[in-house]
Amino acid sequence: MEARAYLRGVRISPRKVQIVLDLIRNKPTNVALAILRNTPKAASEPVAKLLKSAMANAENNHSMDKNHLYVAECFVTPGMIMKRIMPRAQGRAFRINKRTSHITIVVKEQE
Repeated sequence: MEARAYLRGVRISPRKVQIVLDLIRNKPTNVALAILRNTPKAASEPVAKLLKSAMANAENNHSMDKNHLYVAECFVTPGMIMKRIMPRAQGRAFRINKRTSHITIVVKEQE
């Protein structure tokens, strides 16, 4: 039995989110929340909210015990890329890619 939570279109680059997700993979949920609370990264706040959502899904939708949950899977995929233009010298225009992320967290109950 597993519970999932998705967060789509977060305005953070997938590379930056992946660093935070690597910290919490295969950890108990209470330890993962403590790690996210003390990690000074921009991605740690939305990932913490998403982890709490996955825990609530497990407890309310699948009747799992929230004290025995752990982060079974967590991954990020690239979302939409907003393309912007930055004016540069001599009338040139440089492209700026504002990247977004789709984050998925799966929690399972320990046996």
